[in-house]
Amino acid sequence: MLTLTPEDIRLGCQAADWREALSLASQELEKAGRTTPEYHQGLLDRENQSSTVLGNGIAIPHGTPDSREYVRSTGIRVLQFPEGITWHDGAKVHVLVTIAAQSDEHLDILRHLTRVLDKPGLAERLANATDRNELLAALSRTPATARCDRETLLLGLPTTDTRELALSAAARLQALGCVEPGFIAGLVAQAPVALGRGLWLAHFGEGVNQPALALATPSKAQENLSGVLCLATQGEDTQPLLEQIDHLLTQPTPLGMLSAEAILARLAGEQADAVTREVRLLNAHGLHARPAKQLVQVAREQAAPLKLRLLEGDAQAISATSLTRVISLGARRGQTLVVSASGENAQTSVDALAEAIEQGLGEPVTPLHSSERERTATDQTVQPIQSLVPDEPLKAVAASPGLAVAPAFVLRMPAMDYADKAEDPSAENQRLNQAIDEAFSQLEALIKQAEGGEAGPILAVHAEMLRDEDLHEAATEAIDEGASAEAGWWQAIDTAASAQEALADRLLAERAADLRDVGRRVLANLCGVSMPTPPDEPYVLVADDLGPSDVARLDTQRVRGLVTAKGGATSHSAILARALGLPAVVGAGERLLTLDDGVELVVDGERGCIVPAPGSERRERLQRRLEQLEELQRDAHEARLEPARTRDNHTVEVCANLGNTAHTPEAVERGADGIGLLRTEFIFMAHSEAPDQATQEAEYRKAFDALDGLPLVARTLDVGGDKPLDYWPLPAEDNPFLGLRGIRLSLTRPEILETQLRALLSAAGERPLRIMFPMVKDLAEFRAAKALVDKLREEIHAPDVQVGVMIEIPSSALLAHSLAAEVDFFSIGTNDLTQYTLAIDRGHAELSAESDGLHPAVLRLIAMTVEAAHAQNRWVGICGELGSDPQAIPVLLGLGVDEFSVTSRRVPLVKACIRNLTLDEARDQAQKALGLATASEVRELLEAL
Repeated sequence: MLTLTPEDIRLGCQAADWREALSLASQELEKAGRTTPEYHQGLLDRENQSSTVLGNGIAIPHGTPDSREYVRSTGIRVLQFPEGITWHDGAKVHVLVTIAAQSDEHLDILRHLTRVLDKPGLAERLANATDRNELLAALSRTPATARCDRETLLLGLPTTDTRELALSAAARLQALGCVEPGFIAGLVAQAPVALGRGLWLAHFGEGVNQPALALATPSKAQENLSGVLCLATQGEDTQPLLEQIDHLLTQPTPLGMLSAEAILARLAGEQADAVTREVRLLNAHGLHARPAKQLVQVAREQAAPLKLRLLEGDAQAISATSLTRVISLGARRGQTLVVSASGENAQTSVDALAEAIEQGLGEPVTPLHSSERERTATDQTVQPIQSLVPDEPLKAVAASPGLAVAPAFVLRMPAMDYADKAEDPSAENQRLNQAIDEAFSQLEALIKQAEGGEAGPILAVHAEMLRDEDLHEAATEAIDEGASAEAGWWQAIDTAASAQEALADRLLAERAADLRDVGRRVLANLCGVSMPTPPDEPYVLVADDLGPSDVARLDTQRVRGLVTAKGGATSHSAILARALGLPAVVGAGERLLTLDDGVELVVDGERGCIVPAPGSERRERLQRRLEQLEELQRDAHEARLEPARTRDNHTVEVCANLGNTAHTPEAVERGADGIGLLRTEFIFMAHSEAPDQATQEAEYRKAFDALDGLPLVARTLDVGGDKPLDYWPLPAEDNPFLGLRGIRLSLTRPEILETQLRALLSAAGERPLRIMFPMVKDLAEFRAAKALVDKLREEIHAPDVQVGVMIEIPSSALLAHSLAAEVDFFSIGTNDLTQYTLAIDRGHAELSAESDGLHPAVLRLIAMTVEAAHAQNRWVGICGELGSDPQAIPVLLGLGVDEFSVTSRRVPLVKACIRNLTLDEARDQAQKALGLATASEVRELLEAL
């Protein structure tokens, strides 16, 4: 979303008129690599539709939906005009916040700005500012949103004790995540204070995550007790809540006589005699700038002052004549607006504004989709889902490369209808055991079907989950207390999955999807339902989320791509999609689920976007791109066994990354020059205890036999972080990715590492083995691990082998000169190196686009590593996803990389790309890339070459 730096701000700008100012802003976006020159016309077209002046001397120019294809990446440029510019609507503008957005991101940016900028005198201070950081601080601060809504009301509690009511309200705030346990502890030490009119106040200022106001009322109101307010304070952001308390104190009607809706209305400041009307918002993109401006104009024409609030939101009514406040409501399609007014002409004024909203405020409106109505009806606290817009790209997280166009098949979970209670615990426990046994048999069949594939080890973990004693015990306890088998089982699953989701580390939290996947399988058996059947024709699978068993069942002859509303690039479904060679985009949001079956859907796994119902022009472009891609793949496959040799006869190795030895023959058949990365943890994850030497040796020997003399790089056990082992419990860590993992974890259990090394050396015999240690930070760690290799070689009289390290921590790249003197090779893991260097999780839903291995900082670390290695006659490989990025290949080749290790399906394409280059061309591109400042500038350069 909005991420401003001082470099985004231009002070002291001058322009003759608004057009020149807009031209300056457009040029700034181009210089930053955010847009192409064509975007400028989109800015002009938007102004022709409606002025983008936000008020208070600020305008927010942004393009039209048609101009989004000219946006390279979302960004903002802020231009300050101290002398001011007269805009085309007559308003005086001092600050332009010019937005480039690839989808509806600008709506969130706009709402953010309205909350930040709606302060008295702020626009003048921004206009007169002489320091970028001053502007930055003002524009970047996100004020906390105070919470007071239906969820914070606890009405009719069976107590008349003010302390009990206060603690009940505080407990509700904790359950909602507004406060920490320390807040309740502090509240206990204070007695509620009488405010008058039967209202009491309990408040505390520590352990507050979000300012909030809860109200607890007794079932029988008394003269001196109508309710207790619990206030969680947080500085100046609490002011709106204090005003809401004031509203309650001025109301004549006792709380005990009011419904929840009436109490919320009073908290919002609506008078007891106020005229109100509810109206559903049907605008496709909600209450964004244009309809908001129309709403304000209608409100200003009315005789009575009008207020507006969200029925589904907090209890805060705003003036309907304030554009910034109207936009800051963040009202989305399907939500209900409450229009109110008091006094003379109130009814006429309310009706006029409500009818304008119903008519679309100058925009065409359509009735709600059935799924939108259901969502709104079942959960009023959740913002309704906006439908996807035909032929409009939706950005998400790129999870697996490739391009697909096919009708959508939306995987909607069947309804699991069951009774919550049951009278015979013994019979219910028997039903549960039978359903678990049935699920175990189903998983065993899937494991056998997926034998040798990526899904096998993951499904094996699922089978182990079914035998989890804690899950079974939790379900049994619930059943013994009167729950049905279904309710008891799902309660156990939901509790365990929720605890997993609550973990601070996002990647570990994503694994909750696996637990729910297992849980749904048993629940379906109990309910006697089966999963929906996909069509016989090719399709794109669309789902809220996918479990590994869902992916394992896919018919790759029919499914063309995967799209999920949830998940990240490192979730199991994304990993399996990459292994299957299916284009995949994840984290697309709940809007995805408004799609109807059969709607044509574009899945662009390279760029991380989808396009529903592409128009004829876009369809033609996609068809040409698909044809070119098919031709390239066909030619690459035919030449797959030829070496990757440039046009000027420079040869590099192109090897395969494998997560399972069973895929080795497939990699060789696809032309791989060897295995550049064998993730040996697959053996450990497939067993309930550490595999012995014989088990490991048998697995490794399969790979060596299939390679028939080609080299194999085996990475030693790399667990920890997002890959825990049940039989190797680790202490809780605030950030597991900066804790015990990789080689530092293996060195804490040297007997396990020694067994693995012995198995590798024995399986290899005289065949080429290269052992690689993961997450090495410096020479000390390498020496400790290398000493084990040397000791074992002497013991078993094994031949000399190459021993190297993965460069995936910035420290190892910076110390490459010292490491190169003792290692035999480097293999750069660009996935981790990028996220550690940029401090951006590559699977982050909002920041993943910025986690780009072509960032100059990452490229400089790669260049530094190669230079240090070559000075000692060592070779350097690339084993991250960057190695198969068509734009990155020339740069990596030009930096001197000797080996590319990629997913086996990409081997032919990577080889083909290298054959089309010369080493001089590649070196030229690499040097130009190193001289740039951002990843977007690098990609823009490479696109132009």
